[in-house]
Amino acid sequence: MSEWPEGYGRSLLEEVDSTLDEAARRAPTLTGPEWIMAKRQTKGRGRRGRAWKEPKGNFAATLVMRPDGAPEQVALRSFVASLALHDACVALCGETAGLSLKWPNDVLLNGGKLAGILLESAGAADGVSHLSIGIGVNLIETPMQEWLEPGAVWPVSLLSETGVHVTPEDFLTELAAAYDRYETQFVTYGFEPIRTAWLARAARLGEVIMARTSNSETEGTFETVDASGNLVLKTAKGRVNIPAADIFF
Repeated sequence: MSEWPEGYGRSLLEEVDSTLDEAARRAPTLTGPEWIMAKRQTKGRGRRGRAWKEPKGNFAATLVMRPDGAPEQVALRSFVASLALHDACVALCGETAGLSLKWPNDVLLNGGKLAGILLESAGAADGVSHLSIGIGVNLIETPMQEWLEPGAVWPVSLLSETGVHVTPEDFLTELAAAYDRYETQFVTYGFEPIRTAWLARAARLGEVIMARTSNSETEGTFETVDASGNLVLKTAKGRVNIPAADIFF
């Protein structure tokens, strides 16, 4: 088991509306990055304001920090968090072959959705006053079918796919340690080594996928992720860079 990283706070809650909301409340008085984990959320949420449900025993936490840099640079920490999630799973389960990272912010295990990431931030002048990285992981159970958004990747749990029972507390420790390693790399060397490491774990790289927004669909071959974190597809009309979309296989 890894040790808790130096300089990071840790708050373990029995119940909260959402760890993202709690992070926003604590942000103004932060003295350093802090992990907030809750055993139960009453108003958890996912991307685009969708409700997020997690059965008992699963993982729900938010890392809140005050990062330097422009908003577009700060947002690249979604890739940092994805890599940290991947490494935490490997450390606890030894599983590598079935793990992959789905752009922009999901972790897949044997083709099913294991974990999701949601970034929220608040601005200050031309920068970011605080960044919250919300993370949900199906450690024990998967959400009920009626909780899923239409067309979503079918969820899986760490327990169902690996047979390994991991507590939220143990997962938090491994995740925090892995995040610290990648955060240090990101701050020291920039996005390029993070991008390279992410692509080495990317789901469906080199395959045809669909990128869907609220008003458009783009089908093409997943070529790469560019220096700004955009998805790059090779389509019949040429290369297309996509900053945000839902991806379908």
